[in-house]
Amino acid sequence: MKKLYFSVFIICLQLTGVAQDSAFSRQWVDTLTSPYFFGRGYTQQGMQKAAAYIRDAFKQYGLVPLTGSSYIQEFSFDVNTFPGDMEVTINNKKLMPGIDYIVFPESTGSHTQGKLQQADSVTFVNQEEKVIVTLKDKLTWSVGREEAPYTGIEVNKKALTSNPASFKIAIDNKFVKDFKAANIAAMVRGTAQPDSFIFITAHYDHLGSMGSKTFFPGANDNASGIALLMNLAHYYAMHPQKYSMGFICFAAEEAGLVGSEYFTNHPLVPLSHIRFLINTDLAGTGSEGITVVNATEFPEEFAMMNEVNDKEKLLVKINARGKAANSDHYYFTEKGVPSFFFYTQGGITAYHDVFDIAATLPLQEQEDLFKLVRGFCNKLMNE
Repeated sequence: MKKLYFSVFIICLQLTGVAQDSAFSRQWVDTLTSPYFFGRGYTQQGMQKAAAYIRDAFKQYGLVPLTGSSYIQEFSFDVNTFPGDMEVTINNKKLMPGIDYIVFPESTGSHTQGKLQQADSVTFVNQEEKVIVTLKDKLTWSVGREEAPYTGIEVNKKALTSNPASFKIAIDNKFVKDFKAANIAAMVRGTAQPDSFIFITAHYDHLGSMGSKTFFPGANDNASGIALLMNLAHYYAMHPQKYSMGFICFAAEEAGLVGSEYFTNHPLVPLSHIRFLINTDLAGTGSEGITVVNATEFPEEFAMMNEVNDKEKLLVKINARGKAANSDHYYFTEKGVPSFFFYTQGGITAYHDVFDIAATLPLQEQEDLFKLVRGFCNKLMNE
């Protein structure tokens, strides 16, 4: 199936011939959110399949490895996964995973049933079976790095007509020691100053699956960022610049910026050679503009970005934000690399849930974001 997806994708590129064409981004988002990649996470080899797909695309576009002969930078970490059974019944009502409930990411597996005692207004417990049920207005999942001695379940309040009083669960977990992941790093060598770099980065992983049937597609977070990055990689492969253009697709961002932290501790090029790093995450909307993290840290570069936006009349607004440890730019900034992280605003509100799907992601500002990043890079290289 991977070969089929990729063949169709390359044919689309040959027909359009324009790197920033919106069909290019749409194809990437549709593909990365497909069941084949199963949430680009920790079961059914979802993250590994996505890594191989991105690596093959870099090769096809004509980029070379950032260093040596491999595009792959491997690392490992511990993670809690849910590869098997995922069944929850509350008050004799069978609930739908991802829609009616999610499990605590650190939960251990359990196949049991019993009564629940109310602990507070939203928490219900069975101490003997070590089961916790909490009521939530919105379900937002994450990745667990530890395994706890209990099973926790968050239930959407709208799924029940009365407080949880009884439960029956069948939940499998598997705690994986040293899960193998990889950053994918490529470059287009500079024509005049090849030892000076501008980096464009995005994470390709998402939350993966909760059980053997339910996965989290991660369209906005962050298939959209990868789509923009690959647009730019394809363009720069055909139009080499004065500086070397580096592209890193990070793994394990959702597990706590693990991939980018590993890269900064084991850099494939000297960090001092990076003139600027542009990280993109949540790039699928934009009706209300973008927010730039580190804008107040690097005011001169932020002014450059605004000059490009104002001149070309691209986005409705570029909001300034200060320093924040909320995506893969963070560890680079901590080690002295000038960095921006931007994310789009407006439109859909799906986030870390099963509703972050390709079909409802507008991608209406992908071309303007492409032009903004390209213009900003031009200013950086000609300042």
